[in-house]
Amino acid sequence: MFDVLAVLSAVMLGLSAGVFYGFSAFVIRGLRRAEDGEAGAVMNGINAEAVRPPFMVVFMGALLLPLITSVWAFAAGLPGAGWFLAATIVYAVGTFGVTVGLNVPLNNGLLAAPDLAEGWRDYHGPWTRWNHVRAASAAVASALAVVGLL
Repeated sequence: MFDVLAVLSAVMLGLSAGVFYGFSAFVIRGLRRAEDGEAGAVMNGINAEAVRPPFMVVFMGALLLPLITSVWAFAAGLPGAGWFLAATIVYAVGTFGVTVGLNVPLNNGLLAAPDLAEGWRDYHGPWTRWNHVRAASAAVASALAVVGLL
């Protein structure tokens, strides 16, 4: 059972990294091709959809599964325990923490913007920079979990 949990941890972290990477690589760049007000409206729609189970299971699973895996590994004296703990910490701070502390407040600001065009212009630069941090952190956490499997 531990092996299944460990693999699921690495997969969830990788899926999370992929979601954030997709935004950094092409979603935001594609939205920048639209009129500012339209881009802001579409991003508000994306943000509303993000809090549904397809994303939230991955986002929360990538936090909880490596934590559970690391606790199990430490309790069982398994050699990969430290790697899973490191993956948990990197994801908790660099992906989950940045999302809750920085990206979500930026999302709320865009949603509340009286002028979506102006709101988008103020939003997309900082949001994208922090999204790069989320993507990189989730990718590093995924790599750490994979090393823990070895």
